Amino acid sequence: MSIKTLVLIAVGLFLLYLFFTVGAPFMLAIIIAIFLEPLNQLFISKFRMNRLAAATVSSSIFTLLLLGLFGLLGVKLVGELIAFWDRVPGYFQDANGFITLKMDQAKALYDHLSPEAVVQLENSITGLTSYLSKMVSSLSTTIVAFASGIPGMFIFFIVFIVAVYMFSFSLDTMKGSILSIFEESSRPQVNDVLNNLKRSIFGFLRSQFILSAMTYVISLIGLIILDIKYPLAIALLIVIVDLMPILGTGSVLVPWGTYLLLTGNAYGGVGLIILFVFITVFRRIVEPKILGDAVGIGALSALISLYVGFKLVGVIGVFLGPLVIIIYMAARKAGLFQIKIRL
Repeated sequence: MSIKTLVLIAVGLFLLYLFFTVGAPFMLAIIIAIFLEPLNQLFISKFRMNRLAAATVSSSIFTLLLLGLFGLLGVKLVGELIAFWDRVPGYFQDANGFITLKMDQAKALYDHLSPEAVVQLENSITGLTSYLSKMVSSLSTTIVAFASGIPGMFIFFIVFIVAVYMFSFSLDTMKGSILSIFEESSRPQVNDVLNNLKRSIFGFLRSQFILSAMTYVISLIGLIILDIKYPLAIALLIVIVDLMPILGTGSVLVPWGTYLLLTGNAYGGVGLIILFVFITVFRRIVEPKILGDAVGIGALSALISLYVGFKLVGVIGVFLGPLVIIIYMAARKAGLFQIKIRL
């Protein structure tokens, strides 16, 4: 492999990293624009619209559907959160009553312990208090960070919607502009790479949607079995958190289950922890297979790319790692990379 090829690969990986960070709204917008392209072609062929009108109509339909979905989910979530907030004082009263009871029992036991046992018990209580304080502080930091990020999410959404319109307007000319960069003899191979890449990326997105839907269903069933209030909203929260590898479902289920155990609800606490373990094991077993089948790479390659990507660049690497494998496989299918080792 020549130095020029290595430099191009390095530049391409750097651009991909930028695309998944600062360029995320544009990356999502171009994917949506590609997804809407068949609808644009339908409007152009059936209704004799020009490109601008067809792209405007299809992008507007997508925007209205997206806003409608957000509205429905928002109304449902707000309703359940308001109902949950009304019950919070009752939760605190139950917790305070339980803690007071346990403190009285501990005080009676404390008077009959030996000095060594008292020291050991105090050290254990100090450690538990420190852990709970850190957990509360971490949760508070997460809530504050989410609240402070709302303006940024709003800007992200506006840029994303505007980019969807712009990419839809110019998608028919973008492919020709990309191909024009390459020599005439290389254009068929590049065209094959782009087609394979499009299929693989949509397969990747489809696999993530399937995994999220399966996680939601499992969470919902588990919460219903445990008789947890507001299962729809909580299951959606679990799915959202599960998409963030730094947090994961454990950030919701483990502290919650621990709280229920401490407040005397052993059934709910153990059930939530079992639900967390089941979801985690299920995703780790199923994810490589679904991802591999969707994008055309092996389950082992998918697992390695997920892990290595996460270790190298964090959350972005979970998406960047498989995408690098996707691009490499697409280039190999087009004959751009034919590496042969000669001894």
